Amino acid sequence: MTRALLIKLHLYLSAFFSAAIILVAVSGGLYLIGIKGSVEQTSVATLSAGQQLLADPSQSAVQDALAEAGVSDFSFDYVKQKGTQLITRPTTRPFYTLDVAGDEIVIRYNEPSLQKRMIELHMGHGPSAYKIYQQVFAAGMLFIMLSGLWLGLSSARLRPSTAVISGSGVALFLWLALF
Repeated sequence: MTRALLIKLHLYLSAFFSAAIILVAVSGGLYLIGIKGSVEQTSVATLSAGQQLLADPSQSAVQDALAEAGVSDFSFDYVKQKGTQLITRPTTRPFYTLDVAGDEIVIRYNEPSLQKRMIELHMGHGPSAYKIYQQVFAAGMLFIMLSGLWLGLSSARLRPSTAVISGSGVALFLWLALF
């Protein structure tokens, strides 16, 4: 692969993934400074047969419970179980939680704020197709970082500054992560 082709691939992938990079930086940064978003919850119904639902927390069983509560026009990709709570996914759009206490099921409709939706995407809780995109994004970011490092180190003019800057970044990362 020629240097010119590597530069073009580096540039094109950087431009293509810029929206995802901005999403990760903004949502993660806001989260770290305490702006985590919110979820507005509305109670929908209380049903019985909670233990049966926990014994079979499949998508069809949750769909049946929602239908029993009068929710018939809602679709979701899969169900996440956290203890005695079942969560319809993705959580980047309105979703339902089914909380089992004893033999009761409390069903709640949840509407996340924009920041909460971005955090959910950041954490990989988006639609199934978005998860595939995130895997491609991860591979693309690895290529962008490694190709940028290679391009800097392979240039006689850029080599000293690239080595110092990347070495400083590695040292700071290790110091912060390990100490």
